[in-house]
Amino acid sequence: MAARRASAPAAGLAAPPAARPAAQRAAHRVRIVGGAWKRTPLEVPDAPGLRPTPDRVRETLFNWLGQALDGRACLDPFAGTGALGLEAASRGARRVGRVARDRVALAGIRAAVARLRAAQVELVAGDAFEAMERLARGGERFDVVLLDPPFGQGLLERAFAWLPRLLAAGGAVYVESEVAFEPPSGWRVERRGRAGRVHYHLVRRDDASLGEPP
Repeated sequence: MAARRASAPAAGLAAPPAARPAAQRAAHRVRIVGGAWKRTPLEVPDAPGLRPTPDRVRETLFNWLGQALDGRACLDPFAGTGALGLEAASRGARRVGRVARDRVALAGIRAAVARLRAAQVELVAGDAFEAMERLARGGERFDVVLLDPPFGQGLLERAFAWLPRLLAAGGAVYVESEVAFEPPSGWRVERRGRAGRVHYHLVRRDDASLGEPP
C-alpha cells in the first residue's frame, strides 16, 4: 500500500517555512476509526509507493462487514502501512495475518503492533504470493481477506487465483484498486464505492465451492 502525497503548491503559493512541517505530518498520519483502539493515530512511513487506505474508506468497509469482526480470522497479504489490518484487530478479529516486504513499512507496522500490544496480529516479512501459497498448502482459512496491493501491476488477478483455497465458506474479500474492479468468474461485487481516484469493493464468491489455483 502506498502513501498519498500532497500535490505541490502553485508557484508563488508555497506554504511559509513554519507551516510546512505541520502539513507534512498531517499527510503522513491516519487513525484507527473504530473498535478498542478507536482514534489511535498511526504514523505512515515515508516510503515510496506506500498508500494508506483513507479513514472514511475503512469506516465504510467495516460498516459493510457489520462493524465488529469478533472471532474472525483476517488476512492482509499486502499490509503496506498496516492500517487495514490494525483496524480489523481493533474491531475484535481473533487473528490478523499480515505480509509486508518493504523494510520501512515493516518497521512501522512492528512499532504500531508493539505499542498497541496487538498479540492477535501475526506479521510476516516477505512476498505476498509466497505467503499465500504456504497458507493455502497448510490448509489455512480466513473469514476476511484484505487486498490492497500496489496499483498497476496485475497483482489482484494473481491474488484471486489463491483465494478459493484461502477464503472460508461465507467469507468476504475487500479489494482496493485504481479502476473499478470486475472480479473473475465465480465471484461477484456485493458493494462498491469510490474516494477520489481509489475504487473499493466488497467481493464474495457466487457459490461455496472451493477450487485449486491454476
